[in-house]
Amino acid sequence: MSLLRCLPCLFALTFTASLFAEDLSLTLRYQQQTASDSGRFHQLTRQETWKPEQTAIIVCDMWDLHSCESAVLRGQEFAPRLNDVLTKARQQGVTIIHAPSGCMKYYAEHPARQRAQQTLPATDIPEGITSWCYQIPAEEKGVYPVDQSDGGNDDTPQQHAKWAQEMESRGLNPRSPWTRQTELLTIDPDKDYISDQGDEVWSILAAGKIDNVILAGVHTNMCVLGRPFGLRQLAKNGKNVVLMRDMTDTMYNPKSWPFVSHFTGTDLIVSHIEKFVCPTVTSDQFLGGQPFRFKEDDRPHVVLVMAEDEYETNQTLPEFAAAYLGKDFRVSYAFGSATERNDIPGLAQALESADVVLLSVRRRALPTAQMEALRKFVAAGKPVIGIRTACHAFSLHGEDPPAGTQTWEKFDPEVFGGNYHGHHNNRLISQIEPIAPGKKHPILTGLPRDTFQQQGSLYKTAPLQKEAQVLLTGKIGGQPTEPVAWTFQRANGGRSFFTSLGHTTDFANPSFQRMLLNSVYWAAGVDVPEKFDLTKPTPPQKKI
Repeated sequence: MSLLRCLPCLFALTFTASLFAEDLSLTLRYQQQTASDSGRFHQLTRQETWKPEQTAIIVCDMWDLHSCESAVLRGQEFAPRLNDVLTKARQQGVTIIHAPSGCMKYYAEHPARQRAQQTLPATDIPEGITSWCYQIPAEEKGVYPVDQSDGGNDDTPQQHAKWAQEMESRGLNPRSPWTRQTELLTIDPDKDYISDQGDEVWSILAAGKIDNVILAGVHTNMCVLGRPFGLRQLAKNGKNVVLMRDMTDTMYNPKSWPFVSHFTGTDLIVSHIEKFVCPTVTSDQFLGGQPFRFKEDDRPHVVLVMAEDEYETNQTLPEFAAAYLGKDFRVSYAFGSATERNDIPGLAQALESADVVLLSVRRRALPTAQMEALRKFVAAGKPVIGIRTACHAFSLHGEDPPAGTQTWEKFDPEVFGGNYHGHHNNRLISQIEPIAPGKKHPILTGLPRDTFQQQGSLYKTAPLQKEAQVLLTGKIGGQPTEPVAWTFQRANGGRSFFTSLGHTTDFANPSFQRMLLNSVYWAAGVDVPEKFDLTKPTPPQKKI
């Protein structure tokens, strides 16, 4: 009996087995604009339940070799975990499609390849499904986040030359040395499929009545997005497609714009996908435990929380983070709701994996779950940074919070060791002065010891609690000197930093920029750089 004639039996057996399989419970992460055309996004999650028999995983271009040795090594690092995902998913009745592009000749006699070839063509094959897709309409609303025009190879020149020489010694083309999928992934000859063609993959999905698709593999910013079976094609043609964001990698060279670490480059692409293409999931939703993380990815996770209407920090802080934090930190953003004052969507989820939180919030109550997540974060002794209005972030002047929300009236003294009790007139210019030149603190690294002007009103903060160490002071003629920046050792051992600076104009001041940058390194327990280039990177004229 031919394989073609057996296909209906195969799908029948798969369907029968699926009757006894548990549904897949997935947490989909996606991003939604805070308001129309704001350019800012809430990072949100939603729960979905998928039938295994209506689900497929496509493994994209997990080749045995690549022109970039670093890419090969990273692929080999996460491949065992991906294989565990495929094994578990296969057992649950999920269809597995292996798509090592350009390698079909190697698999010509493989049952999984023949199974794909002999699948009857679907009657609804979309137009253009056999071609690369470089952009879908939704992406026109955003800016592509990395420059990959150099191909994204992040090998050193010496490493690249040595690797190319090795490929040549094996009789392979150094620019495209792959011949098959990595042996670290198992292909089940009795169940799986092998195809690199969009119409074939679409027909496999149609034959199995599969609408839910998970993409994993490499490289997210190129093949995973653009292949005929990739995220863009499946999303625009109506499939319920997601990216498994911890089972992927990018071709991004940190020497290219925006000059961030390789892993931050991947984060930026994932964020772009969540905004404009499709949601994402993680491997632990199949295997338990924690999401996969590359061994060299030691970036602390910094969460920037912005919910104030006076100083535009929902714009200045993301610009600051994009310019200066991407080399050494993983950065997430939580913005106040544009429609509900006492809500910061996504805050609780972001705090679950945060190492440092930086707050720019003014007089908000929070939904109970969000406030409990914040209290848990602080109680765990994790570091907190606050700027400007953060000293009265969760105070409503003693008024009762709306139903279902909570305040934290003593947040300032308990978390920052502060004593905010108003501010001087906005028209009065204060002089900001660092502590005595003989005193040193990591947060003051690289700061000139010259006095500078503060444009916003000077906060009244004295006296601080005894555990506070003052770094900057402010002075208005005829008025007492006020602390302007200080560190604080909390009762639970956690460290905090607060500055009453943070006015819109302060972000143009190199002294403020450097101090805020230093405070993130200090809070995260990372050595503060002795030197740091505060020149903002200029994006290329043409982004790919």
